[in-house]
Amino acid sequence: MATRDSAVDEAITASGESTWERATAKAKDKFDELVNVSLIIAVTGKTGAGKSSFINALRGLRKDDVGAAPTGVTETTMEPTMYEHPGMPNVKIWDLPGIGSPNFKAKKYLKDVKFNTYDFFIILNSERFMENDVMLAKEIRKCKKSFYFVRSKIDNDIRAEQKENKRFDKLKVLAKIREDCQKNLQKMGNPKVFLISSFFLDKYDFEILQNTLAEELPEHKRSALLQAWPVCSAECLEKKIKMFKGLIWAVSLASAGIAAVPLPGLSVACDTTIVLLFLTRCYYAFGLDDRSLKRLSEKVNKPLLECRDKSKFAAAIRNKTMTTIQTSAMFISVSVAEELLSLIPVVGSAVAAGLSFASTQLFLRKGLNELAETAREIRKEAELDKMSSNQGCHRE
Repeated sequence: MATRDSAVDEAITASGESTWERATAKAKDKFDELVNVSLIIAVTGKTGAGKSSFINALRGLRKDDVGAAPTGVTETTMEPTMYEHPGMPNVKIWDLPGIGSPNFKAKKYLKDVKFNTYDFFIILNSERFMENDVMLAKEIRKCKKSFYFVRSKIDNDIRAEQKENKRFDKLKVLAKIREDCQKNLQKMGNPKVFLISSFFLDKYDFEILQNTLAEELPEHKRSALLQAWPVCSAECLEKKIKMFKGLIWAVSLASAGIAAVPLPGLSVACDTTIVLLFLTRCYYAFGLDDRSLKRLSEKVNKPLLECRDKSKFAAAIRNKTMTTIQTSAMFISVSVAEELLSLIPVVGSAVAAGLSFASTQLFLRKGLNELAETAREIRKEAELDKMSSNQGCHRE
């Protein structure tokens, strides 16, 4: 290819497309999917089932955090209430009114809460599922929406059974709870029931629920789910890392497409925005933000913020000084070269695009690897995987 360098050929190959135009179009779609595709979750169920606690857990918040959903033993949700994910504004979780009323009408309920708004429903109950749960699920199915039965507050059941039964067997207790739930849902064709505790996300079925959602969601929605879902295990973290690694080509190619436009100053500004967006998403998805680490520090009774701040990328994102890192000598020289080359007709634009792809890809790999390694080190320092192993993790 006479008018392009090897980096441009690499960019086209990475996209899986045959031409530069198709490759850049696909890259832009993928980048847009990463930062803009919405995921809207509805959480409903019986009053007092723990809907608000579940929503707070998904958002990485405690009940006393600013913006947390109010919790209580009485009904706190009288109208549908939307809660935005703090690190992923395009992920929204709706707390819907309780369905415990004897006069509950599932069809009217779905109409009132505007069922078309949501990507899927979580039907939550802290006891056995009842007729209202079944009625609602049937109507959701008629509307061609997905729903998932989640049995909450499992930790309370385990503690109560352990206290009362000298011959306590955790696995048998969990099996009994699951069987009891499914018995009352036979009319639905024996659907899966996910046993969870909103306070112990690394135990029971919380990660299994995530895996199921990821398998059944449309492909373009999966990245939003993976970014927003709390890091509840080493396996969960590695899935997030793999997803971001798989998107580096698209982010780099989006940068390359900008570099091919012959406008001085455009490439430097847009490269900075693209890189910052991507690495900031990694930062929050890996649980490296202050709120996530402070909560984890309290859980394991160890200081963990200092582990995070050893990473220059994490520290830069936290302090909003990403441009300081990015405008290092190497990056400045590459960006200036892009601008000069983009002013040369035909050949210059192609080479500038290839140069931008190669340099941005290198920078993103370095940043992602450093953030990923920092997240792994924090798990190691907190001894999370050791704790999960001792407790049987979420597959109990």
